[in-house]
Amino acid sequence: MRLAGRRIAILLAEGVEDLEFYVPMMRLQEEGAGVVAAGLDMRPVRGKNGLEITPTATVADLRADDLFALVIPGGWAPDKLRRYPAVTDLVRAMDEAGKVIGIICHGGSVAISAGIVRGRPATGSTGIKDDLINAGATWVDVAALRDGHLVWGRVVADIPAFCRELVAALVERA
Repeated sequence: MRLAGRRIAILLAEGVEDLEFYVPMMRLQEEGAGVVAAGLDMRPVRGKNGLEITPTATVADLRADDLFALVIPGGWAPDKLRRYPAVTDLVRAMDEAGKVIGIICHGGSVAISAGIVRGRPATGSTGIKDDLINAGATWVDVAALRDGHLVWGRVVADIPAFCRELVAALVERA
């Protein structure tokens, strides 16, 4: 229970990659973290592979000061999430506070829109490789990487490596 009492939000919207939401959520819960499923509103969303997820909070109600960390899963949800100032403001505030942000697959598009990738190494789905590079990130084609408080994962197949890096970063800061 190395993360007992730590509040960690995972962003979600319609089309979130189900496994990139549920596996990190369960892994963080195994460590004792209180996980918040943060949606744009409180309506249930359907993941990319059909699983229904009911938010436990709205992104607009979250404050960086109240969170230990944030996770941004991929799928089609990031393309929706990145359009909302409440999302990009939260991501930017978490980054400015030096709090751990886990970003996997297409989740990097939210980080791009929040303006936090310039000059940093990043990975993710090859579908956003050019976007990351054009936003000033240095593309690294690895399963998972950590750059300070940012933890990156490439794709669904790399979830184990992503979760290992994410939990290691969180435990170091706990």
